[in-house]
Amino acid sequence: MASNKDNNQSLTHELLSRAHSPDSTSRIFSEKIQHRPLFLKPTSPPPSNARDARRRARVEKQKRAKALKPKPLSARQRRKLGLYDVPKVGQKYAVYEPLNRLWLGYIREVLGGELYAGGQGAAAKLSAADFHGAEVEVSRSRCPSRVGIKGIVIKDSRFTFEIVTEKNQAKTVPKEGTMFRVSVPPPQEQENSLGKEVRGQFTFEIHGDQFQHRSADRATRKFKPHFLKDL
Repeated sequence: MASNKDNNQSLTHELLSRAHSPDSTSRIFSEKIQHRPLFLKPTSPPPSNARDARRRARVEKQKRAKALKPKPLSARQRRKLGLYDVPKVGQKYAVYEPLNRLWLGYIREVLGGELYAGGQGAAAKLSAADFHGAEVEVSRSRCPSRVGIKGIVIKDSRFTFEIVTEKNQAKTVPKEGTMFRVSVPPPQEQENSLGKEVRGQFTFEIHGDQFQHRSADRATRKFKPHFLKDL
């Protein structure tokens, strides 16, 4: 084996000497071949047990599932796709009459005994109520053409009421500078037993300037009485 090693070294020297000087041949042979370091996977992690392997597999699986999960649409994308728009076939007053009857039962339950007494207690409950399905009428507005618009609220956004009128027209009425009148008739059984002259309908007005909040935000918001210069 020693003779084979010597033969390999002599062959290597002979090949290097053809391209380099004797000093360079000795240096290259010493640095690149004879004393060349052998790295045995210096960056390999330490051996792991089965528990660590399962944990890494679980983390990798979660990352893949998260990457494949579709991202929710933004508000701009939903508006562009028309997800908030009411289709033409759905802009009919008769479609929302059951919703109005449902809202009347809801608002009577919210007001309770203050349905006929009114006062600050009723105002506090009405300010936090949901008006989807309420029948509203524009009583006053800075824009005279809006006065008299009456219909069922199908969308209660922050700045507008979207209303479907009895003529099957969808109208968007800004809350700013507008007052809305809402009437809540007494239950049918009370009308039959006591008569309309005893129990009239409960009517109140909404000041749109002070009502520019989403229905979900009004439920947790506390309204404080203060002076309104526009009144």
